[in-house]
Amino acid sequence: MFDKELFKRSILYNVMNMYRKNLEEATPQQIFQAASYSIKDRVIGNWMNTQKAYEKEDPKMVYYMSMEFLMGRALGNNMINLEAYQGAKEVLEELGLDINVIEDQEPDAALGNGGLGRLAACFLDSLATLGYPAYGCGIRYRYGMFKQEIRDGFQVEVPDNWLAEGNPFELRRLEYAKVVKFGGHVSVRCDENGRNHFVQEGYQAVRAIPYDLPIVGYGNGIVNTLRIWDAESMGGFQLDSFDKGDYSKAVEQENLARNLVDVLYPNDNHYAGKELRLKQQYFFISASVQEAVEKYMRKHDDIHRFPEKVTFQLNDTHPTVAIPELMRILLDEYNLGWDEAWDITTRTCAYTNHTIMAEALEKWPIDLFSRLLPRIYQIVEEINRRFVQQVEEKYAHVYNVNVQEKIRKMAILYDGQVKMAHMAIVAGYSVNGVARLHTEILKSEELRDFYEMFPERFNNKTNGITQRRFLLHGNPLLAQWVTEKVGDSWITDLPQISGLKKLADDAEAQKEFMEIKYQNKLRLAKYIKEHNDIEVDPNSIFDVQVKRLHEYKRQLMNILHVMHLYNELKAHPDMEFFPRTFIFGAKAAAGYRNAKLTIKLINAVADVVNNDASIKGKIKVVFIENYNVSNAEIIFAAADVSEQISTASKEASGTGNMKFMLNGAITLGTLDGANVEIVEEVGRENAFIFGLSSNEVIHFENNGGYDPMQIFNTDADIRKVVNQLIDGTYSADKELFRPLYNSLLNTLSTNRADTYFILKDFKSYAEAQKKVEAAYRDRSGWAKSAILNVACSGKFTSDRTIQQYVDEIWHLDKVTLQQNG
Repeated sequence: MFDKELFKRSILYNVMNMYRKNLEEATPQQIFQAASYSIKDRVIGNWMNTQKAYEKEDPKMVYYMSMEFLMGRALGNNMINLEAYQGAKEVLEELGLDINVIEDQEPDAALGNGGLGRLAACFLDSLATLGYPAYGCGIRYRYGMFKQEIRDGFQVEVPDNWLAEGNPFELRRLEYAKVVKFGGHVSVRCDENGRNHFVQEGYQAVRAIPYDLPIVGYGNGIVNTLRIWDAESMGGFQLDSFDKGDYSKAVEQENLARNLVDVLYPNDNHYAGKELRLKQQYFFISASVQEAVEKYMRKHDDIHRFPEKVTFQLNDTHPTVAIPELMRILLDEYNLGWDEAWDITTRTCAYTNHTIMAEALEKWPIDLFSRLLPRIYQIVEEINRRFVQQVEEKYAHVYNVNVQEKIRKMAILYDGQVKMAHMAIVAGYSVNGVARLHTEILKSEELRDFYEMFPERFNNKTNGITQRRFLLHGNPLLAQWVTEKVGDSWITDLPQISGLKKLADDAEAQKEFMEIKYQNKLRLAKYIKEHNDIEVDPNSIFDVQVKRLHEYKRQLMNILHVMHLYNELKAHPDMEFFPRTFIFGAKAAAGYRNAKLTIKLINAVADVVNNDASIKGKIKVVFIENYNVSNAEIIFAAADVSEQISTASKEASGTGNMKFMLNGAITLGTLDGANVEIVEEVGRENAFIFGLSSNEVIHFENNGGYDPMQIFNTDADIRKVVNQLIDGTYSADKELFRPLYNSLLNTLSTNRADTYFILKDFKSYAEAQKKVEAAYRDRSGWAKSAILNVACSGKFTSDRTIQQYVDEIWHLDKVTLQQNG
């Protein structure tokens, strides 16, 4: 039970103790800190009990290794999972405080950016809620990727100083610090038994300091750990160098450490950026693997049985250096032979592939990799040598197989590059895709040679989301309504939400549902007015596309269609038209020109359309600055239409699609990623599907036959919007959007004209948008479809995904705590 009186006393005590103030004098930020420490008191007890249970039961555990963990705010989430939210809200009200104002004082933890990092966060939530022992392993970025500001319509990247006020929930664990080594060279020494020992010398070292964050399970007392590593110099400030006037040498070690953890995904358009990225990856992986082995050996004496108690899940290719790092520890520190070490490693490491986009399957220049990680590179060379030998042996006498071609396509080292995905597959005991379509494309296209060689390793685990954050916390009105209708078991068993199906035709339920949606639209409209100073009509259709900005996600197609609608309204002012609000939110990578230009275009269109009195507010365009987990919760709850319009075959899964569905938005999308499975669950009649299929896209890519100029020349509507990119309609500088124009029609700024088939799918998309408008006019029909989307979302919980990982890949041991009271 949540002790409200104790919580109240604790807040008042913390305000006094931390700030020498009483409550009336304290700022909202200080009250947030005080409340967080009060909740942390409760968390710490559970955390200690969980660790004691793990010590006693010695269960198998997973180390989930990821460059990103997009956690969102911690206070609200922790209160929800402690089942303390309502009680805390009442206490704060008694003190004259609004819980929303207090929660808004917390910055989003800047530990991730896109779907990859949010998935990792959902997985940690589900692991704790299901009672499975887990560590998340990542980096404690000081500034995250960046905080996005929009100035004159352009994205400007500014540091996201999320730690400025400190992080009340973290614990600094100096006792588990590790040393991570870069550069130098490897010496070989022979011992008295004739065995070679490899020693890295002349290296630079940094100290990795772990900070632990609690991951609170829902209502079960379990608290797992997200361990993020900070970097410190080994020796600190070099006073003797400073006194001698060598100021740069005095801070050299300090800077090495600081640069390592400053930002997520430094721009790698140049060599220094690539080097920093590789350093970051090895830094957190080396520290995590060292600690995993040491933790195991504190309780066990046989390193050979390591895989019985530990598994590493590599979230995409970024953590793949875990494979040679584990080999290094086993070979150099435990003196195992190669075969023994390889057996342990290949039973420990499993790999999740998140993309078929070639540019995201990481490759490192050999000269960089070998200079930065000399011992690791030696091990990679040997892994590659043995694997190439395996390929030669397997295919040497197979009719019609060109062995050298196989090696070219499969080797880990080739063309002067270290291919990380190849290493992950060669050494992993499991390789999984993240939606059924994505896994099938991996097997038949991108990774076909590997699937042919290791078919038993490949499996699918369709992604999921945690309903606790994205419905219970993010949409309290709808969550309460769902609980009134079907009970609260959906909170930990989302398929129970299917009980809503019987209400889909109920006129009263439809009315209640649409009223909740309207209230959530009012909440978002208020946010937009405060942040964008744009008035939007909550009675309009809220058509939303929020996700990382990449050309394959086709935000450009969306805004071109808005331009087309605007043209139609200008040409036919009295045409039948249901008012629409088009809402975008997206960060573009700092070095990604066309993505950043697309943001400018969206804002340029917004400036023209929103200020044209002649269209009477029928179209509004809003770009929400600095899209993150916290504003996402408000956006998902308010959306009518969920734009999931990636080029078919390009989106591995998508999870935004699931969050919109759970909140009663209807999918407008291609049959890509998890959209395929969403449509299967809810029925095609309750979604708006358009565009090329993945097979058609792959056929065009492999065989040619698509010419966007043909469409440009024959379709006047498309020609008009494309020409508006360069005719001054949306920018006095007619050349500003030229690269976007070129990307659609020629190869001046891209390898292929219209790489992502925007013009090819445009008419189909426009037709689907007409169907959206017609459907929305039928309020009862729309409400029915929206309720069915919520009711059919049960499959898409991360609880289901994690249970599948446990049953089919990790084989973890469940731990149940004795609950007091």
